[in-house]
Amino acid sequence: MPIPLGSALDRATRSLWRVFGRPVDLTGDARWLAEGPRNPPGGHGDAWLERLEATGRVAPAGPDDGLLADLSELDGPDFQAAQLDPLVRAFYEHTAGWQLDVWSSWRFWAAPPGELIARLYGRRVRQLALPVQPLQVSRGMDSTVRLVHGEPGTRHGAAWLRTLRLDGSAVYSGYYRVGRLPSLAQPRVHVTFPLERGNVQVFLRPEVGPGGSLWLRSDGHRFGADGAYVLAGFGPAGAERWYAAHTPIRESFHVYRSTGERGDAEGVLRTDHWLHVYAAPALQLHYRLQQVEPS
Repeated sequence: MPIPLGSALDRATRSLWRVFGRPVDLTGDARWLAEGPRNPPGGHGDAWLERLEATGRVAPAGPDDGLLADLSELDGPDFQAAQLDPLVRAFYEHTAGWQLDVWSSWRFWAAPPGELIARLYGRRVRQLALPVQPLQVSRGMDSTVRLVHGEPGTRHGAAWLRTLRLDGSAVYSGYYRVGRLPSLAQPRVHVTFPLERGNVQVFLRPEVGPGGSLWLRSDGHRFGADGAYVLAGFGPAGAERWYAAHTPIRESFHVYRSTGERGDAEGVLRTDHWLHVYAAPALQLHYRLQQVEPS
C-alpha cells in the first residue's frame, strides 16, 4: 500500500533532524528538554492536550487563567517582575481575559517558503501554521487557556490554543511554563509546540524594557543557550532514541503599553513579534491586546 504524501513528508523531515541534530539523553544531561509534551504517533494539533485531559490533569477553561501563575517565578539575577508595567503582568497572569487583534508582515524572500511550509505541514498537522496572507489575520485570533496540573494541587503549566477567527483554523497549540537552561541561573519562559513523536521548544530570556515593558528573546547561538530546539524520537514507544537540534530561528517579543504617540490610543497594550532566520528578518507580527469586559 502506498504511503500517504503527508506521512512521507513527515518521515523525511524527521530523518533530517536526526542527521542535523545530536543524540540526547532525556533522563540524563538533556533533562531540560524532557518537560515539553509530545504528540503520540498519528497525533496532530491538540491531541497531546486531549491525552492529558483524559487523565484528569487539565482544568476547565476559566475566564481569568494566565500563561504563568505569577511572573515573579521568572525572577533571577537579570530580571525582576516587580519592575514591569502592571498591565503587562496582567496579560501574562490573566491571559484568558484578553482579546487579540493581529497584523502580519513577511519579508519578500520569506513569504513563499512560509506559505509552502504552512500548506505542507502547518495546516495539515494544525501546529505552527503562521499566517502568510494579511487577510488571514484580518478578523484577529481567538485564544483559549487551559491549566495543566502535576501533582494534586500543583500547577505544571498552561496550554494556549490559538485559532484564526476568520475560518477557525489552528495556528498554535502551545504549552507555557517557567523553565531553565543548563548552567544558567536566570529562569526562562519555556514554550513547547507538540508534534508527532517530538516537539519544537523555545526558551525565551526575559528582560525589563523602558517604561516597564517586557522583552522576551531567543537569540542564542549554541546548543544549551536560548533559542528554538527541535526534538524528535525514533524507535518503539518507550525505547525511543532521541535527537535534538538547535535551529537558526531567532525570535524577540516586545510587550508594552502605548503612549498615545502617532494617533494611537494611550494605554493600549501592544506586542511586536519578530522572527529571524540567522540574522535575516523573515516575519513581523503585531498584536493589539484588549481586556474583555466581564459579562
